[in-house]
Amino acid sequence: MDYFFLGDEELVTAFRFIGIDGIAVRDQQHAVFVFKDITEKAIDEPYCRVLLLTEETADWLGDYMTDWQLSGNYPLLVEIPGISGRLPDRKTLVEAIREAIGIRV
Repeated sequence: MDYFFLGDEELVTAFRFIGIDGIAVRDQQHAVFVFKDITEKAIDEPYCRVLLLTEETADWLGDYMTDWQLSGNYPLLVEIPGISGRLPDRKTLVEAIREAIGIRV
């Protein structure tokens, strides 16, 4: 499995339509439990290479997500806006790139 999704029920269903499995997380405790399960399996055998999660789920994971990203292990973590759109104070990928390289067109 190359991709896996964590987020709300509606988006899990939508991703299943395009062939990406996922788990709907309902709160912070459930999100942390599922995230730890996925990342622990990924260390022993490649469970997934890219883990897609909503911004809300990423917020629930907090330091767990940051620690995983700094580890350099798979799966790679990719945040996407949730069903209701981007969370306030979140940059788009384009905005983050522009800020990083300092070029504005």
